[in-house]
Amino acid sequence: MQIHSLDKALLINEVQLGSQLSHAVEGGRRADFALMLALLSPEQLETTPVDALPAPGKTESELRAYFELPEPQPLSTTESSYQNAAQQAKAFHESGLADARLLDGLKPTPLSYPPQGTKGMPEEVYHNLSGHERRLLPPTEDATIKASPQDLYLSLVQAKRFAEMYGA
Repeated sequence: MQIHSLDKALLINEVQLGSQLSHAVEGGRRADFALMLALLSPEQLETTPVDALPAPGKTESELRAYFELPEPQPLSTTESSYQNAAQQAKAFHESGLADARLLDGLKPTPLSYPPQGTKGMPEEVYHNLSGHERRLLPPTEDATIKASPQDLYLSLVQAKRFAEMYGA
């Protein structure tokens, strides 16, 4: 019975002792101070203050769907953005500014049209390079690896056999 009553009266932190701990220090009562420290819980998770995590909010796509908002204006060009811009220009020349604004509201144009074919450099820098310097520039196309999990497994098995045979 006494063990269970002691388990319920565990001290989690020194705030539960009130001013007794500081009075023991001031009075020089080392035995009382040692006893009070021994009664404190050694579990660090109990003594470390932990804030509750905030509730996860809704994502941007969920909020857009809830408020029935269109997709945001793209920051840079895509393959279809040049066609959309051409349609808006045609609508402006044929019908005026109101139609161009309507098309821009339905399919917003990108904020930036970076130069194409300059390997990621500004146009002024790229055109200032000589032909030899342009030829030495690395290609900007991503060389994606055309591999499947089966090919990877086969390559790993072959590498393992090679290491077994030649003791590498």
